[in-house]
Amino acid sequence: MFIGHFAAGFAGKAVAPKASLGTMFLAAQFLDLLWPTLLLLNLEHAAIAPNPDNITPLDFTHYPISHSLLLVLGWGLLFGLVYWLLQKDRKTALVLGLLVISHWFLDLVVHVPDLPLWPGNSPVVGLGLWHSLPGTLLVEGLLFIGGIWLYLRARPAVSKAKTYALWALVVFLVLVYAANVFGPPPTDITAVAWAGQLQWILVLWGYWADRKKAAPALTPEAI
Repeated sequence: MFIGHFAAGFAGKAVAPKASLGTMFLAAQFLDLLWPTLLLLNLEHAAIAPNPDNITPLDFTHYPISHSLLLVLGWGLLFGLVYWLLQKDRKTALVLGLLVISHWFLDLVVHVPDLPLWPGNSPVVGLGLWHSLPGTLLVEGLLFIGGIWLYLRARPAVSKAKTYALWALVVFLVLVYAANVFGPPPTDITAVAWAGQLQWILVLWGYWADRKKAAPALTPEAI
């Protein structure tokens, strides 16, 4: 799942508007931002294994740190706790922690059985929606549309520049998703890991598209 996670970020912003959209994206995609780094450090493993019955060409062979349910619960707790310590905003901290955890449950829907419940000798689970291209596109598309709708419904009036930045982000996410689904499979797993690091650009884009207008400086006349 890809745009489905960003849909969760958009929806999270509607529920807890005090945090930036970039922070919501960071929480919703935290596991997939962690995974490529662990892959590069050889702490987790994946292989390129194109399969006509599976729309992803990747075989996630070992990723208990970033994607086992037990540690995902810990990552969600840690993310929410850090935000609360910095901002003292209990509601937003809870939403962010739940967004981190939501990533695993959204992955559960699409992944073939490869998600561990805990590190070590664990059963692996996955409902396998990736076996159906139409089903995957339908579910992720509806999630994405729903998340954007919730975000726009709660968003206050903004400048044209911020509106353009938002819709450029939406179009870019759709294009990246289409390239992942319909493009040729990668040839090198290290390249996949480095490409995964580019998701940080999307987080920064979220901050940019959602940035608040700076307050005007006080002048002697205003005082």
